[in-house]
Amino acid sequence: NVFTGYQPVANPAVLKKFSDAWKCKLSDTPGMTITDMISAIDHGKIKAMYIIGENPKLSDPDWNHLNHALKKLDFLAVQDIFLSETAQIADVVLSSAALGEREGTFTNTERRCARIRKAVEPVGNALSDWEIISKLSCAMGYDMSYKSAEEIFNEITSLTENSYGGMTYGRLGINGLQWPCPTQEHPGTPYLHKESFARGKGRFHAVDYKDPAELACEDYPFLLTTGRMFAHFHTGTMTRVSKHLDMEQKTGYVEIHPKDAQKLKITSNESVLLTSRRGQMEVPARITIDIKPGTVFLPIHFGENPTNILTSSTAFDPLAKIPEFKVGAVKIEKLIQ
Repeated sequence: NVFTGYQPVANPAVLKKFSDAWKCKLSDTPGMTITDMISAIDHGKIKAMYIIGENPKLSDPDWNHLNHALKKLDFLAVQDIFLSETAQIADVVLSSAALGEREGTFTNTERRCARIRKAVEPVGNALSDWEIISKLSCAMGYDMSYKSAEEIFNEITSLTENSYGGMTYGRLGINGLQWPCPTQEHPGTPYLHKESFARGKGRFHAVDYKDPAELACEDYPFLLTTGRMFAHFHTGTMTRVSKHLDMEQKTGYVEIHPKDAQKLKITSNESVLLTSRRGQMEVPARITIDIKPGTVFLPIHFGENPTNILTSSTAFDPLAKIPEFKVGAVKIEKLIQ
């Protein structure tokens, strides 16, 4: 729902600025969230998807419903640096260059825009993301004839003048710059609202507490929470191909408190069956006092044990549509050998 620098799609002046720059008519209708897209596929409103650098087959909630929806697509293209679980079911896979194989910039959640420099040439037929998108765009009839990542960055600074207007490749140096950096003389902004708030006084909001969509009950007596473990990142697309990181943890597991393990007669590394209202999965138990009694934890990184078999795609916040990955209800059963 925004262009670069959080410029709203629905703002007529912003829309005109980008339409003029790109010499094409742009829609003023905000796009769908990922959660909405999966529902739209299921209802026949989306027939094709082009996924770049995402692995929804492992990261999105309600694994069974997601797979059912993805099978309805007429066409799926995936652009990534490795053959992720999602890429494995794609009709076309576009090989993207990895971090050290391309030029460009990254802006992180610290608002720091940093330049990246190519260290080695891409493997095989892999190209930088911008090259793939440009070639595809030209093949489909829109002349996106960029010559370099720097040219694209210069376009970003010209169209995002309040945040990036003062940045150049030369100024980014080693440490980068933090937006807003509106002019060439501006040093960047390490701290937002350091002296005062832009609107005057700070604004506090009172919010009403809302229970999670699922709580422990007689049929599903354990609270499930999901997340990361130290050796892996997100769906493990990169970390699991590192032998040094993968040796730290090669498969999924469920953390359970010793008191709960004792009640269920579960021993460490014993396989257990976890069941929610969406599905069930088998996974080794890890007994630890790091988790509270009545709560279990599953890491999200492992395609062999896809945690999101258990999570809900219908419970999410009303604005950003972020699924309720952190709270669900499950039961645990000791498997009979």
